[in-house]
Amino acid sequence: MSTLSARDLMTTDLITVPPETPVIAMARLLAERGISAVPVLDAKGAPMGMVTEADLIRRLAGEEDKPASWFSALFADPARGAEHYARTHGAQARDIMTEKLVTVAPGATAAHVAQLMEQQGVRRVLVVEEGRLRGLISRADLLRALLLPPEKAEGIPDERIRAAVLAAMRKEPWADTYYIMVDVKDGAVTFHGFARTDAIKRGLRVLAENVPGVTSVSDETQPLPMYLYAAA
Repeated sequence: MSTLSARDLMTTDLITVPPETPVIAMARLLAERGISAVPVLDAKGAPMGMVTEADLIRRLAGEEDKPASWFSALFADPARGAEHYARTHGAQARDIMTEKLVTVAPGATAAHVAQLMEQQGVRRVLVVEEGRLRGLISRADLLRALLLPPEKAEGIPDERIRAAVLAAMRKEPWADTYYIMVDVKDGAVTFHGFARTDAIKRGLRVLAENVPGVTSVSDETQPLPMYLYAAA
């Protein structure tokens, strides 16, 4: 997955709309094409925003908005109220679109795209190059990276694999290198020593499986004795 880039994952056959597109036209477009969002581009092809199903539902729900009471209006933020009104009563894409976009360059790694989706809580990332939209990556596109067969890393010496496992362990505060030893033979990693919990055993297995050249992982660790807990 780590060798794939946004360029490899993105969908380039995109349906886009200009900012003056009527709301009813966008609703029909999403329904007929079976898509959940459409990018809004300016005349130069630069992304301005995204109209999603959520934006259209918010627009429909706005028809049921009740006028604010005079008391609550005293404490309301005028700018926020105006923005909400425009998004729930607007007739064009420019009025209801989500303007906060998450973008990446075509060379961004799949891992970086996944991290952005997780951190920003979004379902789509736009791929932009020189200010123009080049493609879109959805969660479904990103999941394809996990379905690809892992790259084989043959011929890596055991000592090098062992050093890589230990280096990865030192980066994780939960991986206790003082009580846990690592052996590697023909690419097979074996953990010895003492592990505090089953969760740590599981973490060690996943950590080793992600090291290039590892062919299998065995856990021969024992529960940490009580007398060692006091010294830990």
